[in-house]
Amino acid sequence: MPYLPRPPHSLPRRQAIGRLGAMAAALALPFSALPARAAVDGKQLRIGYQKSSTLTALLKSQGTLEKRLAPLGIKVGWFEFTSGLPLLEALNIGSVDFSADVADTVPVFAQAAGARLTYVAQEAPSPSAQAIVVKEDSPIRTVAELKGKKVGVAKAAGSHFLLLAALEKAGLSAKDIEPAYLTPADGRAAFERGAIDAWVIWDPFLAGVQRQSKVHLLTEGKPVAEYKRYYLASSDYAQARPDVLQILFDELRHTGRWVKAHPKEAATLLAPVWGLDTETVEQANARRSYEVRTVRPDDLGEQQRIADAFFAEKLLPKKVVASDVALWKPRG
Repeated sequence: MPYLPRPPHSLPRRQAIGRLGAMAAALALPFSALPARAAVDGKQLRIGYQKSSTLTALLKSQGTLEKRLAPLGIKVGWFEFTSGLPLLEALNIGSVDFSADVADTVPVFAQAAGARLTYVAQEAPSPSAQAIVVKEDSPIRTVAELKGKKVGVAKAAGSHFLLLAALEKAGLSAKDIEPAYLTPADGRAAFERGAIDAWVIWDPFLAGVQRQSKVHLLTEGKPVAEYKRYYLASSDYAQARPDVLQILFDELRHTGRWVKAHPKEAATLLAPVWGLDTETVEQANARRSYEVRTVRPDDLGEQQRIADAFFAEKLLPKKVVASDVALWKPRG
């Protein structure tokens, strides 16, 4: 059934979850140092998401999951996070049960920290949905010219791997630049005032800066980074409620197909949620695949490349075997 436009719900008050934003620092500590995991409550589904979690935002605004899960007596809670690292930390300690899409790099950091997470689904690659940008009047025109320059990037985000891979292709490493680890909002502000020389960012933030500022793209992800996004559940929840994950998977896949088939309607729904104009949202959505599919062991080659790159830069505390993860399997 198609989705009918309706005003999106306002965001709920965020649940207080201890140590949010600390997962990157927590990588130096065993996850046993974090609070004990909460027991799974089979009568609720707590979903963590980010502002850029397109398909989840649509499900939330439409009340779709509430309708599907009501016959099972399950209530849905929605909790917004600023980035993927604290979201997966909350997932690991049982503060949420399911994570909306996070960039491919984020589960690698969680895996290195010993998190007990299960891959539920992935979106097919969207390499053009992230890029390295400079101001249009910048003298920098190649990645190689970033040597010695200050580059803004969100630590552990998919764009972070794009930066590392692009630098390697240009014969450089992270040591050749001055990284500035910034959230998308802080990165945009720093970029606009000239506090950084280049910015590595993903959609819809990429589309926003392209439409509102004069920028030049040094590179998109396509030559060097696939950029997949992953949906995960706590392993405890995946074991306790595979039936709920099946419903989530089906609804996410359906919503992804609907977005691609109805780009203008989807942009109209998402624009007020993201605080962007519909044209910017439509541009961003055009570069995302939104093809939701299951995760197979042979799909994790890029994850291994990511793990190796971050370990080489001493950003991971240990080597990671990307395939050493739990994978949810759908019915049939």
